[in-house]
Amino acid sequence: MNDHKWVRRSLSYLARVLSKRRYRIGPTTVRRLLKKLNYRLFGNCQSLTAAHPERDKQFRFIRRVKKLFLAAGLPVISVDTKKKELIGNFKNSGRIWSQGPTLVKAHDFGSEAVARATPYGLYDLTHHQGYVYVGTSYDTPAFAAYAIAHWWADPQRPRFRREDKLLILCDAGGSNSCRYWRWKLEVQRQLADQFGLEVMICHYPTGASQWNPIEHRLFSEISKNWAGKPLHSLATMLNYIRHTTTDTGLKVKAFLVDRLFEKGLKYDQQELDDLNLQRCRTCPTWNYSLKPQLCSG
Repeated sequence: MNDHKWVRRSLSYLARVLSKRRYRIGPTTVRRLLKKLNYRLFGNCQSLTAAHPERDKQFRFIRRVKKLFLAAGLPVISVDTKKKELIGNFKNSGRIWSQGPTLVKAHDFGSEAVARATPYGLYDLTHHQGYVYVGTSYDTPAFAAYAIAHWWADPQRPRFRREDKLLILCDAGGSNSCRYWRWKLEVQRQLADQFGLEVMICHYPTGASQWNPIEHRLFSEISKNWAGKPLHSLATMLNYIRHTTTDTGLKVKAFLVDRLFEKGLKYDQQELDDLNLQRCRTCPTWNYSLKPQLCSG
């Protein structure tokens, strides 16, 4: 007998086949025997990724740079785009205590949604605070840079001992992809040039987004807070985000960004020539700094 002959069959089918072979057995006994042989019901597990040869080197570099920035009193933030959400009376995964189920629409048709929300998050590692900018347009590099710039210009945000440099930790893909020149151009324009700020960016290796601090320190808590609750409106979504707390003192602010960010913006060679980009020696594709134009040369 090979592995494929039996493990894809139901318990009742296995019992019938064994009965035809003159074994007196029922589905319950089949289940017990399978468990005794260490068989269980499993689905596919998405855990196989191609290991990048410089994966460990990048993790060590991020750990070292993050430690140096925090020790110097410089800001370190983790950023990413949370899963896009349909706004309306749609199913939201999870369960809540209630006297009956909440009735929602049977299908998640985008045409019936009030809006499609794109939450771009920012987590401040020093002050254990989260900021979420909920956009109603496209998830573009301009939107990502706008959210970070809006946080930096916020007069109510906590201050740091030094604010001449900023470290951004982000994934290798998405709107802040390490491959996008538009992302670098927007950071140069909206952060480095606008605030006279030196911005260092470190990307987590491909397939390692779960190690980005914002995933388990902010996004997971937000998902737990609205689990099983339909997001009827943008105001409802913002309210759930703002009331996300943890026993360790997490505080979250949320803002609605109701403006258009166009996709597919082109750039010319002059813009690239004006880019004040300096790549690090270690994993230069993932690690680089952008300095204001006034400091170039």
